[in-house]
Amino acid sequence: MAAGEYTRGEMIVDAQKSMYEGTMKACAWCAIIIILMLAYATFTLSMGMPWLVALVVCAGAGVVIGLGMGFGGAWVATMVALSGLALFVQLLIVLFQLAL
Repeated sequence: MAAGEYTRGEMIVDAQKSMYEGTMKACAWCAIIIILMLAYATFTLSMGMPWLVALVVCAGAGVVIGLGMGFGGAWVATMVALSGLALFVQLLIVLFQLAL
């Protein structure tokens, strides 16, 4: 594009706008997941709450927070998948404790 063809304020910024919005949504998802992981660790390790109770509290709070922020069904599916992963890890921990 030659210098004479540019008109100030007429640039199409749809791609940049959607990229910015996607980046902000990804950052919000990651921040909430990190906060929930820290809450789960705090509940179980520092406060002595049973791990299953802490998992239900954190997963429920995560679903409520995510839906309140408008994340939709993908967020709920992510919370269910992360809760399933936590249950699997706890099952492995229990099995290894029984083996010792």
